Amino acid sequence: MSLENLWAGWRSEYIAEATARERSGALTHDVESCVFCRLAGSGAPSEDNLVVWRGECAFVVMNAYPYASGHLLVMPVRHVDALGELAPGESAALWSAVQDSVAALEAAYQPDGLNVGANLGRAAGAGLPAHVHFHVLPRWSGDTNFMSSVAGTRVMPETLAQAWKKVSGAWPT
Repeated sequence: MSLENLWAGWRSEYIAEATARERSGALTHDVESCVFCRLAGSGAPSEDNLVVWRGECAFVVMNAYPYASGHLLVMPVRHVDALGELAPGESAALWSAVQDSVAALEAAYQPDGLNVGANLGRAAGAGLPAHVHFHVLPRWSGDTNFMSSVAGTRVMPETLAQAWKKVSGAWPT
């Protein structure tokens, strides 16, 4: 496999500027503007809010911009932007919710594998870095097709509401 380089020297100025803004806190979001905090307080899990499960310290919601059907976000209820800020009970609840998410996705979708991960910080790919969260999503052999590869478009075979019903119905009790 050959790796091509595309040289774009002008990007170094942009990267330095974006890094400075991020480190200065200019991009930090507070609890009032955090979509995840709004979801944490949105009431009982339902098809309307796409919350699959809620505990005292953690909750699970369908990803509104999924990479695959059943793509879940697992996060603490409390607004924290780093794993090191979690209390021991929050860490335990978060990991338990990740494990239950894996079990629910395996039961609902029978995938060939799963991705479990966290993008910690904007530079690592976090779209919402102010509220730490894990991604848990089912994967299948050959699930990347020409639409993703050529057109940069994902074709989802079911709606978020249908995925919510599947995952909620398979949630461990």
